[in-house]
Amino acid sequence: MAPESIRDTQTFRKVYSNGKSYANRYLVMYILENGTDHIRKGISVSKKVGNSVVRHRLTRLIRESIRINQERVLEGYDIVIIARASAKGRKYSDIESAFLHLCRLHHILKKSDVK
Repeated sequence: MAPESIRDTQTFRKVYSNGKSYANRYLVMYILENGTDHIRKGISVSKKVGNSVVRHRLTRLIRESIRINQERVLEGYDIVIIARASAKGRKYSDIESAFLHLCRLHHILKKSDVK
């Protein structure tokens, strides 16, 4: 089942204020347990990163990284990912690698996928 999207500002704020965050060169990830048996994702790309074409491309790359790796991530979390300006112009493999790195730091990868 595909992760639901977080769309309302109130939920984003709740994850920001109560969640735990880690960051790497390209992404910042906040996670918060949501008490359900599924993943909810939110993606934020600021105007500081670039124009709408750049922002939408980054959003698509992040969304695809989540979609392809969703079977590897533990359920029951709200995940908010913020793209950093350094992510601009990066390839899919860079963004996916950054996403998986943050999942490992948060310990939300299923045991069989942790290396």
